[in-house]
Amino acid sequence: MLAKRVSELPPGEGWIFEPKWDGFRTLIFRDGDEILIQSRDEKPLNRYFPELIEPLKAQLPDRCVLDGEMVIARDDGLDFDALQLRLHPAESRVKLLSGQMPASVVFFDVLCEGDLDLRSTPFGERRTRLEKLLSRAAPPIHLTPMTRDRVTAADWFRRFEGAGLDGVVAKLESGRYESNKRVMLKVKHERECDCVVAGFRWHKRGQNTAVGSLLLGLYDGAGNLEHVGVCASFTDAKRRELVTFLAPLRERALENHPWRAWAEQPSAADAEAHRRPGTGSRWSQGKDLSWEPLRPELVVQVAYDHMQGNRFRHTAQFRRWRPDKRPDECTFDQLEVVPPHELAQIFARDG
Repeated sequence: MLAKRVSELPPGEGWIFEPKWDGFRTLIFRDGDEILIQSRDEKPLNRYFPELIEPLKAQLPDRCVLDGEMVIARDDGLDFDALQLRLHPAESRVKLLSGQMPASVVFFDVLCEGDLDLRSTPFGERRTRLEKLLSRAAPPIHLTPMTRDRVTAADWFRRFEGAGLDGVVAKLESGRYESNKRVMLKVKHERECDCVVAGFRWHKRGQNTAVGSLLLGLYDGAGNLEHVGVCASFTDAKRRELVTFLAPLRERALENHPWRAWAEQPSAADAEAHRRPGTGSRWSQGKDLSWEPLRPELVVQVAYDHMQGNRFRHTAQFRRWRPDKRPDECTFDQLEVVPPHELAQIFARDG
C-alpha cells in the first residue's frame, strides 16, 4: 500500500499518525522456518540482511505477513547511505557490514496471521493485533510509534526530522489495506534552496532534443562546488525549451569548469573526497549517467524535502530561475540544519 503526498496533516477525526521512516520498505513473510524479506519491487533481500533472519524467526508468529521498514540507526540518526551499502554482490562484504552496522526492522502493519487474511480488516484493528504480536519485541525488531493526537503528530513532524525520519504518515483508522493504491497520506518537509546549474543529462527518450535533468551544485566552505543532486520532472515542452535555453552555457563549458578534472579523468580519491555527477551506485546499474557540462553561471531555485548528508535525498523540484543571484552565493550555509532527536526515544517500547 502506497502513500500520497500532502502539505499538512489531514483534518477531521479517525486518523492514526505514525513517523515516516526513511529506509527500505519491506514485506516480511514467515511460514515456519522460511523467511522472505521482500522489497517494494518484489525482490528478495534475505542475502543482504542475514542478521535479521534469526530474530525474525524467534519473534514473529509462525505464519504471518508484516509490513515495515528496514533501517540502520546510528548515534545521530538513521543512516540511509549505510543501508545502500548492504546491496553488495560480495557475500563477504555483506557479512562484514552486517556485523559492523546491523539493520533493524520497524513494523507498522500486519496483513496476515495464520490463515487469516487481514487486508480487509480496519487499520485500527490491525494495529491492535500488531501490538499484541510484537508485545515482547526486542531489537532489532521494533513496533513503530503511533498516535491519534494531532498535536503529538505535529510535534513529531517538527522534531524527528533531525534523526533522519521522513515526515509523518496518516492512515484512516477504518481503512483497508489496498495494495498498489495511494490511500495513506504522507506529510513531508519542503524547503527551498538556490543552486548552481553545472550540467545536465539528456532525457532517455530525447538524446540531443530534450533535457532530462539539471545537475545542481553548492559551494562548500573551501570554495569547492559540490554536486548535491538533480532537478527533474519537467514537462515534455519544457524539456525541449531547455535545450535552446542552455545552449549558450555549453560553449567552452569545460575550460574552467570546477568538475573538469573529474570529467576528464575521474579518480577514486576524487570521488571519495567530493561528490560528482555520473558516479554509479547499486541503484543505478544499467542507467546512462553521462552528463553534459555547463558553465556554472546559472542559478535556479528548487524545492527539496531533506538532506542526506550533503546531498538532496530525493529529486529536487524546479521553482524558478534566479538571475538576480550570483553563483558564488549558492552555499551550504543557506540550508536549514535540524538538530537530531534521540533515536532511543523514538525506538522506546513505551512509544
